[in-house]
Amino acid sequence: MRIAHIITRMIVGGAQENTLLCCRDLIHTFGDDVLLLCGAEQGPEGTLLEDVKSSNIPLEIVPGLQRAVHPINDMLVYRRLKAILRHYQPDVVHTHSAKGGILGRLAAWHVKVPAVVHTVHGAPFHSYQHALSRTLSRWCETFAARRCHALVSVADAMTEQLVRTNVAPRDRFVTIYSGMDVTSFVNAAKHREVTRERLGYTPEHLVVGKVARLFHLKGHEYLIRAAEQLVPRYPQLRFLLVGDGILRTELQRMIQNAGLTDHVQFTGLVEPSRIPEYLAAMDLAVHTSLREGLARVLPQALLAGCPVISYDVDGAREVVIDGQTGFLLPPQSVDELANAIEQMVVNPDLRKRMAEEGRRLCEERFPHERMTEQLRHLYQQLLNQESNLGSVKAF
Repeated sequence: MRIAHIITRMIVGGAQENTLLCCRDLIHTFGDDVLLLCGAEQGPEGTLLEDVKSSNIPLEIVPGLQRAVHPINDMLVYRRLKAILRHYQPDVVHTHSAKGGILGRLAAWHVKVPAVVHTVHGAPFHSYQHALSRTLSRWCETFAARRCHALVSVADAMTEQLVRTNVAPRDRFVTIYSGMDVTSFVNAAKHREVTRERLGYTPEHLVVGKVARLFHLKGHEYLIRAAEQLVPRYPQLRFLLVGDGILRTELQRMIQNAGLTDHVQFTGLVEPSRIPEYLAAMDLAVHTSLREGLARVLPQALLAGCPVISYDVDGAREVVIDGQTGFLLPPQSVDELANAIEQMVVNPDLRKRMAEEGRRLCEERFPHERMTEQLRHLYQQLLNQESNLGSVKAF
């Protein structure tokens, strides 16, 4: 097959890692011709462009493809995408992210690409947006959904949200979990001692970790407030915040005001390949984001043998089975979060049981090879349908 993947930017993030692994598998496992199109925009999260190049994935940077809305610039990008696709003549165009997804689908539809697919990595509109922005985003997604042949959700929760808001009918969705390099996380325990020593932890310390950008809606403030309750009772607790972002100074000030400076540590920007090391250093992983398609850190932590506590948002409950692989809590809760952490602190057998059950679930569900195989099967189905019917009808 000839397959073009389009994404807004290749920063360090779940959607980007998903796209990188899929492109790599399509080339090296299936022998497909693949072209990755993305914008040049980067951010404090770091970039995956070097990983793209080292994986020998053909790449074309599309200047102007960026997150911010800019009508004139976006029209130029749309025209550029059409020109690239006309020249490349792909069998399949697979889009990701909001801007890349909208412009990419419209361009692919206009040049009559036989199969157009879009992955919903997270709800493109949400209750934390301004009402006007939310309405506009929903309209754009509905318009773009009518110009593709299939929608892939990284969790059933994404399908439910978009069906409920009439973006597209249910029969146009398929759930394919976002894959990852499972082996590196399953083998993470070998890094535990050296990583904990490097971070300054002793065997007596119990480390609660969070892996996320230091950004709005990621919920670091709720974990800090829970830590403020717990540390006086459990002084052996340490909190490890993996990632960087624009809120670092604000969060450091909050930590200092709470008297937690000696108990909270920031790693700064971390390469994706090193995430298993940091998960290995943790005894418990906490996910307090207020919106996320299906946070990759949840299966990653369980694969690494680390039990999880998560707010019950989006697809979290498809990995965190409450009371079995971790605890699910109401979003923005602090007392409940502190209580759940305390249960884990005082019960090492509970931590071990939850991690083992979670690892079994995630080893079956999240290998990137499984994801790519399912995606390629979807591509083939759409192309066979196009061949049999003359064209694949959109809805």
